[in-house]
Amino acid sequence: MSRIFVVGSGAWGTAIALSLHRRGGHQVTLWAHSPEAAEEIVRDGENKLFFPGFPIPRDLVVTGDCAAVCDADIVVSVVPSEFLRSVMARLRPHLHAGQIIVSATKGVEDHTYLRMTEVISECLADGAESSRLTLPVGAMSGPSFAQEVAEGQPTALTIAFDDPAVATRIREEFSSETLRLYTSTDVIGVELGGALKNVIAIAAGVAAGVGLGYNSTAALITRGIVEITRLAIACGGRRETLAGLSGVGDLVLTCTGSLSRNRTVGQALGQGRKLPEILESLGGKVAEGVRTSRAALGLARKHDIEMPITEQMELILNEGKDPREAIRNLMLRPGKDEH
Repeated sequence: MSRIFVVGSGAWGTAIALSLHRRGGHQVTLWAHSPEAAEEIVRDGENKLFFPGFPIPRDLVVTGDCAAVCDADIVVSVVPSEFLRSVMARLRPHLHAGQIIVSATKGVEDHTYLRMTEVISECLADGAESSRLTLPVGAMSGPSFAQEVAEGQPTALTIAFDDPAVATRIREEFSSETLRLYTSTDVIGVELGGALKNVIAIAAGVAAGVGLGYNSTAALITRGIVEITRLAIACGGRRETLAGLSGVGDLVLTCTGSLSRNRTVGQALGQGRKLPEILESLGGKVAEGVRTSRAALGLARKHDIEMPITEQMELILNEGKDPREAIRNLMLRPGKDEH
């Protein structure tokens, strides 16, 4: 039996905890950002704020105590990208050698342009030399709506670590009748595929919001995976990874599924609503693509990579550009060879 500590009680964190608990054979703990938030989940018997309708089993421990992470064998980080660094600083004093960290957050840190596993590793190395930690840090990503994972609908994901033996262990620990994991050593490709697809999903939502049809969505998905692959390869990822679950698989789901928050944000923008109002309507839930657009462009410029769809989404999100004008600018770009 493994002791698994899930950091983050949002929808995705709660769904992962429920999936691992349903599998059996583990002691699962779900960590909320405060004791009050944890107590509320325990009292209500469900996560009413972020994931209502899914009962929390009595033997699934919910806590707001950072020190509880010291008992874990495996730590699963499901914290929104903007809070990851501060949360890791709180947990860091209680982490120790022998633990494995799995990042399930799909984002790129603003300003630093670091992937989530890089942020975690950097936090582990902070402080005096004698207290620095070097733990296996990997990424889990793929086409996965939290609601369907919690419902026990069949889902396939990719788990990536530099060390294939660690990836294999996590695959064996997490896999169940409803969750199938494939292993990879391409942490970069898996992470960037999961993070960047959220920006393209906003674009797909914008296209739907302004009334465009299936042709437009298919074009955005296809050219979107080109952008994602181009940047991932420049950063050291592998092309074949982006053709898999954590690349095109996750992209298709997020661009077409009605449960996608990023697509929902884009659709509302295309219909003329303003971003602050849209984000407020999410009720505290996060659409990672909103923040990732700027970070992705910064990373692209660092590697001299062209990302026209991402650039137009950043202009819509952060400069208030008219969505119809953005689509028009994409269509009027100079012609070029497809490959």
